[in-house]
Amino acid sequence: MQNIRVRFAPSPTGALHIGGARTALFNWLFARNQGGKFILRLEDTDLHRSTLESAAGIIDGLKWLGLDWDEGPDIGGPLGPYRQSDRLPIYQEYVKQLLDNGRAYYCFCTPEELAAERSKAAEEKLNYRHHCPYRELSARQAKELLDSGKQAAVRLKMPESGSITVHDLVRGDVSFDNQLLDDIIIQKSDSWPTYNFAVVVDDYLMQISHVIRAEEHLSNTPKQLHIYDAFGWEPPQFAHVSMILAPDRSKLSKRHGATSVQEFRELGYLPEALINYLALLGWSAGEEATLLSKEELVKQFNLNNVSRSAAIYDLEKLTWMNGNYIAQSRPERLLELLYPQAFSLGWWTKPDDEYALQVVKLLQPRLKTVNQFFEQADYFFNEVGSYEEKGVNKYWRQEGAEEILAEVANIIEHTAFDANSLESAFRQRAEKMGVKAASLIHPTRLALTGRTSSPGLFEVMEVLGKNTCRQRIKSALHFVASLCQNMENKK
Repeated sequence: MQNIRVRFAPSPTGALHIGGARTALFNWLFARNQGGKFILRLEDTDLHRSTLESAAGIIDGLKWLGLDWDEGPDIGGPLGPYRQSDRLPIYQEYVKQLLDNGRAYYCFCTPEELAAERSKAAEEKLNYRHHCPYRELSARQAKELLDSGKQAAVRLKMPESGSITVHDLVRGDVSFDNQLLDDIIIQKSDSWPTYNFAVVVDDYLMQISHVIRAEEHLSNTPKQLHIYDAFGWEPPQFAHVSMILAPDRSKLSKRHGATSVQEFRELGYLPEALINYLALLGWSAGEEATLLSKEELVKQFNLNNVSRSAAIYDLEKLTWMNGNYIAQSRPERLLELLYPQAFSLGWWTKPDDEYALQVVKLLQPRLKTVNQFFEQADYFFNEVGSYEEKGVNKYWRQEGAEEILAEVANIIEHTAFDANSLESAFRQRAEKMGVKAASLIHPTRLALTGRTSSPGLFEVMEVLGKNTCRQRIKSALHFVASLCQNMENKK
């Protein structure tokens, strides 16, 4: 039985993008489904762009999503180091092997010479392929040039004819013409490896069995296969997953909304919703499967159902999923997530505030993101400073508005303050007045919340409590009296 080992190998040059998170997730799901190992490796050889802050952000984002790894830069492992910047001597050793066996050579071409070649090919409308004049240089000649102080990159000797085929588990066989491939640089003049070389050495030494990565890496694969061949190594199996496109099928960018895991976290999305959503971007669990737990995803995941077609980013679907996961969450967990911002607003000062928990329970079914709580809950923690104009016009600029609020004030004083008792009292009073219960409910909701929409009025009243409801009805009566007086004066 094959020893399954997969890896997620981000470049720590920015935030964890949802495309990268989806790649990490597919690798993690495959490893867990197959009983294999999931390895985290940081490809940080781009010294000018890689930062420790980005690396920490990627690790934090993966942990927030609930993706754990068996080997990695923070936990170590038997085949490390797991940061490419710590592996320079390893790469240099393998570059030397290829130089010694004649599969690689020193290239002394200057950047200016290469740029001139490209420019000439573009002018002549030819496919550019560098034909290095140093390809057949002897080891002695190369040493003399190096000893003279000339800078050199190292190139792999590529075949100049024929083709190479990538056997892809998602896309089938994809062939590339060798004549279109340069003698690729495997080590830059600063002695650091190029991406294609480092990734092959790392994947081989870390015993990676499957490389599951984004479609944009497909063009790198023939170059990497030639490196495997130069060493005489067996390559891993490849699976290139589709791109994630915007709804207009353009490349996903900031203009389409949040695109990083950290942004979604800050906007109030739950990790399980994002995991569920990303898993279904380019993979199918069947027509009926939509809301799937991480455990269900692990059980069902396979590479056979990964689509070749581009996945379309749909924020509405993610938000719908998130609302479902919020509704299923323990209120205590939501209270914990809300606490830092609530504390900064002065809404509650201890993490286990019982009143706040009651508000969370009441609003929970209405939330699509955790952050929407702060848009919907203000009247539970602040005085009602204004009333929606459309509600004022509909419910209070009419004859009998004061009478209705006065009846509500009477109900409040003489009714047990639980939702069932309040509802019963409202309906009995409406029947006695010869009006529909809505004639009392809507003006009361406006008085207590300042809004025309809220959770069930009687549940809101129970949470607010008798004293608060009493005071707000009193304030609303003053407002309506003033309103009536102004209307009378204008007559």
